[in-house]
Amino acid sequence: MINVVLYNPEIPQNTGNIMRTCSAFNMTLHLIEPLGFVLDDKHLRRSGMDYIKDLHYFIYPDYETFCKANDGDYVYFSRYGLKTFDKCDFKVFNKDIYLIFGKESTGIPKAILRDHLDNTYRLPMREDARSLNLSNCVAIGAYECLRQVGFGDLSPVEVIKGKDWLLR
Repeated sequence: MINVVLYNPEIPQNTGNIMRTCSAFNMTLHLIEPLGFVLDDKHLRRSGMDYIKDLHYFIYPDYETFCKANDGDYVYFSRYGLKTFDKCDFKVFNKDIYLIFGKESTGIPKAILRDHLDNTYRLPMREDARSLNLSNCVAIGAYECLRQVGFGDLSPVEVIKGKDWLLR
């Protein structure tokens, strides 16, 4: 199983978009507090997540509690990663995979990253670019992970309108 982990997310619109991505990709979302927003129906609807009922998610009071509750292979995404994420071979993992992303303003704490340098990756970008949007980073990382492991049970065709909709 592939999981997305958000460490102290601050912007509800980003988290809403990530919830939508997790739901569409059939991934479980893990939120590590504190959150920079209130997680309720009103705020989630505003951020575009109107089908949270289809999402599997968990909330943890801190990073240590998250780690104790989840055994698996952890992959950290940070602008400080020493390797680019295309060097991560997701196929070699034999446990649940946890893609871990930090908060929008400061990322994952240095103390955590320092202990996991071998599993910390960077998305390449221009030298003078400070960062990419969190929800975009999650989508890129999640898609690459899915691509490498074969997309699981995700549908390769349009189901709602039909796979031959363009031919009609």
